[in-house]
Amino acid sequence: MKGKAGKEKKKTRVQSTAAVRASISFPADIYETLDIIAKQKKVSLAWVVREAAEQYIGEKWPLFNQGAGAQQ
Repeated sequence: MKGKAGKEKKKTRVQSTAAVRASISFPADIYETLDIIAKQKKVSLAWVVREAAEQYIGEKWPLFNQGAGAQQ
């Protein structure tokens, strides 16, 4: 990759912690419950869903969280 004045630029590899976007549909009653929890905790609904997913994975596949990609 060339920058200004034809000099070679090195690409540095950065470990990505970028999130992947997902569109999820919930039954109305579950959505309302998640929204109530989010408001009580003063966090986003997305945060509540991510936290629930992490807990679910931790309970169902405990060894999964011990891998190199574990974030805690």
